[in-house]
Amino acid sequence: MTAKPIMVQGTMSGAGKSLLAAGLCRIFAQDGYRVAPFKSQNMALNSSITAEGAEMGRAQVVQAEAAGIPPEAAMNPILLKPTNDTGSQVIVNGRAIGTMSARDYFAYKHNLVPDIMKAYDDLASRFDIIVIEGAGSPAEVNLKDDDIVNMGMARMAKSPVLLAGDIDRGGVFAQLLGTLMLLEDDERAMVKGLVVNKFRGDKTILDPGLDILRERSGIPIAGVVPYTLLDIDDEDSMSDRLSVRGTKELVDIAVIRLPKVSNFTDFIALDAIDGVGVRYVQRPGDLGEPDLIVLPGTKNTIADLKWLRESGVETVLLKRAAAGTPVFGICGGYQMLGQEVSDPHGVEGGGTVRGVGLLPLRTVFEPEKHQVRTEGAVDPLEGALSGLSGARFEGYEIHMGETTWTDGTEGDVPLVVGAGNVYGSYVHGIFDTKECASALAGALFEAKGLDAADVQAVDMKAYKEEQYDKLAQAMRENMDMDLIYRIVEEGLAGQ
Repeated sequence: MTAKPIMVQGTMSGAGKSLLAAGLCRIFAQDGYRVAPFKSQNMALNSSITAEGAEMGRAQVVQAEAAGIPPEAAMNPILLKPTNDTGSQVIVNGRAIGTMSARDYFAYKHNLVPDIMKAYDDLASRFDIIVIEGAGSPAEVNLKDDDIVNMGMARMAKSPVLLAGDIDRGGVFAQLLGTLMLLEDDERAMVKGLVVNKFRGDKTILDPGLDILRERSGIPIAGVVPYTLLDIDDEDSMSDRLSVRGTKELVDIAVIRLPKVSNFTDFIALDAIDGVGVRYVQRPGDLGEPDLIVLPGTKNTIADLKWLRESGVETVLLKRAAAGTPVFGICGGYQMLGQEVSDPHGVEGGGTVRGVGLLPLRTVFEPEKHQVRTEGAVDPLEGALSGLSGARFEGYEIHMGETTWTDGTEGDVPLVVGAGNVYGSYVHGIFDTKECASALAGALFEAKGLDAADVQAVDMKAYKEEQYDKLAQAMRENMDMDLIYRIVEEGLAGQ
């Protein structure tokens, strides 16, 4: 049996496609269907590693979790990770095949259609429903030739389409009607329902506009989904999390917002602890006197290290570290904290750059990416975060560099390193375990003379399940699920 597909496309990036797709995955799973997510091509710096060691976009990981199944690379056969303004690392079936300019990739991408369809057909042979997510907008007329992610993917999968617009940004009627106007006739016929997303207020006020939308489009309204407060992993730099600049919590964690920041979802578990606030800092004057400074992951360590230096953020970071403020680096941020970062193979353009110099380490980039899930216990640490010693963690590594000691220390570098009040690790998701999150927050509480017994870290797995259920409930209450199921069942019959 081949799965029945349904596709969620949007009028723009950030219209809420990823969450709508995740919500549909949850609803279908709750209703007893075997459901899997699929996105042929994703562009994001937030990625994850599967149990098999394959890399895929974070959004499809979230959707798989919502569907109650393990994530696998087939759900996102192509992932583009921007390395600069005009180029991206290209990952196919979970493995990097190289870095291409936007122009080169545009000319090359039709060669990836067999990979896309092999992945899709594999999922379709094992599941009842496939929830496909588009990218950007199907009305980007300059990108429609050889499209493999919006209407091109809908054609290949013979999938009906839900088109979602973001009313929170304004102009949702123009978004939806304008998008439909720019589609070809056969493409427009594939759109079987319209969704107004992120609505705030009294929906009855919207009714006259919805009537006009139905009349002018000839397409039914599949739902008006309210703006719902959810704490679900975000996909990319458009995340609202990265605009957080202040905190009134007892403990203040400042994350340096690097230009190519990746996997900022590493800090959701900390932000979920009562009394702990996580904020993102781009300017030296905004750092203030936090209780912990974090250098997060990045897709371009060398470029972001240069930015750190040129922006003046490195100077204030060094001053705070000298004053005793603990600093923690993860992945690329961890590499920056060492003595030197070298790129002899041109992985990030080549060259050698002096590090921040707070850890006795040197990193050399290798052509092969290290990507693996990992778990263990934190080796004994000293300093402000010594309370992390022995805490169990699990997560994943995803980096190009190999890191070694520069101070004569023998043996391999452990997964969590400390020198004074400066710490680092390659492990993404290290704070997702309740034990690690509690230990870190407890140490910060104690440093301020607060009772660490008040720290209540959350079970992230259970917490995520609650958020997916909340999303599904909001969508059930505000979408025409009878219509959705008819669309799934009928597909593109007659087209």
